Amino acid sequence: MRVGLTGGVASGKSTVSSILAELGAVVIDADQLAREVVEPGTPGLAAVVAAFGDEVLTEDGALDRAKVGQIVFNDTEQRRRLESIVHPLVFERYAELEAAAPAGAVVVHDIPLLAESGRHEDFDAVIVVDAPRELQIDRMLVERGWTQQDAEGRIGAQATREQRNAIATHLIDNTGSLADLRARVHEVFDRLTAN
Repeated sequence: MRVGLTGGVASGKSTVSSILAELGAVVIDADQLAREVVEPGTPGLAAVVAAFGDEVLTEDGALDRAKVGQIVFNDTEQRRRLESIVHPLVFERYAELEAAAPAGAVVVHDIPLLAESGRHEDFDAVIVVDAPRELQIDRMLVERGWTQQDAEGRIGAQATREQRNAIATHLIDNTGSLADLRARVHEVFDRLTAN
């Protein structure tokens, strides 16, 4: 079973992903793959440097994520340019990892921007981790040390809460305790494996 997992920034998606892995799901993390495909020595990093120049590298030859973020965060054309390099490489790795999953496994694709990509129909089910905007902002300020402006900007760059929730097969509310969240994830996993 192919399951898409998404949620807005600071919604608790990573925690849900970890709980699903504990329950036996094969979790494929888009962010992790996006980092892997541009590691030093990879064709992905060479392509990013060819597109954006040597200034996107750190002194030790790794991708300077902060620098790339500054270039693409508020420039749609530059972001699409980066995505046109990274996304095909990520999808290739997805396919490899999915093919390696045991027969009958629940394969969870952890994709932060699933609603934005329009790829939700590629999955048998979609789990959306949901939290109100105020709680997301509070978590970014307190847990991540971000500024109010950074938090607002990141939320503004993502799909709206309503757009994300509209693609959900299973909606996981993350406004309670960790125990509440864990119980809800167990419930959803049981439904996924009951089919």
